[in-house]
Amino acid sequence: MRDDVKKLLSLQETDQSIQSLEAELIKIPQLQEAAKEQLANDTAAVAQAKADFQANEVEIKNVELDIGTRKNSVDRLKNQQFETKKNEEYTKLGEEVVRYEGQIDELETRELELMEIADDRRQKMADAEAALAKTQSFVDQEIVDLEARATERKADLAEAKATREGKVADINDEELMDTYTRLFNKREGSAIVQVTDQKSCKSCHVQVTPATYALAQSGAAISHCDNCGAILFP
Repeated sequence: MRDDVKKLLSLQETDQSIQSLEAELIKIPQLQEAAKEQLANDTAAVAQAKADFQANEVEIKNVELDIGTRKNSVDRLKNQQFETKKNEEYTKLGEEVVRYEGQIDELETRELELMEIADDRRQKMADAEAALAKTQSFVDQEIVDLEARATERKADLAEAKATREGKVADINDEELMDTYTRLFNKREGSAIVQVTDQKSCKSCHVQVTPATYALAQSGAAISHCDNCGAILFP
């Protein structure tokens, strides 16, 4: 293999490492946001469960107040019955008592239903709070781990960039460097690729001409894939 191609291949490995590290550093904040979003969803679920439970509690209190009001009305009507001396009035008061007592029965049935709902919503609230606590613990650890990974990757990236500077300085052919840079950017990190014994470019998988293959084997000059333009090495 030509010495300049060998140097470019080594540079490409470093550039690919830099490319990978930069991509990971972009992804880490996205992973942190995804973790926080999961926490936000569980927090919202707890808030909704509490709101549902509290709304049910308010309804129970309102029913209890309605029951109390009607019981007071029944007591008042019964006192009026006791005091009245008119049969007609006594009968009408009795009918009102029956009507209110019917309403009380309905309200007490509704109260029991609401209490059953309260038990269910209390359990849902507890489940939501438990899920939030679990998610909170996971998210806290996930963010710590991601921050540690980001710090480590930044250090790796700084080291890789310093290594790259040394490798670039060791390549004296400016035109070759320009070609490599153009190919690396165009071909997403595959500027230099191997040509197989079957005369196939490992990047585009198209067979090169015998002349191109022979040039890559001999190293007499820089050899490019006839199809994708990548620099070839045997």
